[in-house]
Amino acid sequence: MVERTVRIGSSHGLHARPAKLFTQAAAASGLPVTIAKGSGKPVNASSILGVISLGVDFGDYVTLNADGDNADTVLDQLVELLVTDHDE
Repeated sequence: MVERTVRIGSSHGLHARPAKLFTQAAAASGLPVTIAKGSGKPVNASSILGVISLGVDFGDYVTLNADGDNADTVLDQLVELLVTDHDE
């Protein structure tokens, strides 16, 4: 199991557009990936409803977990999506 904690870079948080980009990338990875806000319960990172339900705002920290081959690479790519401001 690989884990990364990252600060959200989108100025409006993880709302519809950045959440869509993130969940699509998580689903395309083919690995089981979860995301959690703070110490909250993790949700499936491929679920747009699950991700939006976390209520992640700009500057919040989230923790990603993935398991399987290339988990490090997958999480590095997902982290890059989360730290980028998609609202510019």
